[in-house]
Amino acid sequence: MARVRTGVLKAVVGLMAVGLAAYIVGPPLYWHLMEALASASAPPSCPACNCDCDSMPLISIPQGLGNASFSGCTRNDPDVNEDTQKNFSELLSEELKLREAEALENQRRADMALLEAKKMTSQYQKEADKCNSGMETCEEAREKSETALSAQKQLTALWMQRARQRGWTQGEGNVRRVQSS
Repeated sequence: MARVRTGVLKAVVGLMAVGLAAYIVGPPLYWHLMEALASASAPPSCPACNCDCDSMPLISIPQGLGNASFSGCTRNDPDVNEDTQKNFSELLSEELKLREAEALENQRRADMALLEAKKMTSQYQKEADKCNSGMETCEEAREKSETALSAQKQLTALWMQRARQRGWTQGEGNVRRVQSS
């Protein structure tokens, strides 16, 4: 019976794992497949660029106006690639500096929160120690009063016994001496 339950449990967990994997991987895989099918069935939008960069002037032409293959010519220019790499490096460097500053600020906040938590813990510990000390004092006083009450009850019982031996009786709310005849 336990083996059957274990087998059913394993099957259910396995189905859940397959379902979760399909849920995570399915949509991106579907869209990549659709793009591949769409690009395979559609004709290419334009022929490959054949540019002669040496024959073109190096002037700034607004987008959409002029030779469309001109923008492709700058990709192979080593000076442009070097400038682009420098700009990219500078941007990455700035991004890293910003993230480092943010991480330091987060660390500072975390340290302050930890320090505050330690202070609160210390304060609560002191209060708990005071409470425990008060409880111990109360417990000692209770034990002493119980001992004193027990001793007082014994003493009262002894005096009551002596009083009865000498003829005293306890009446309704008061003690009377019995007259001996």
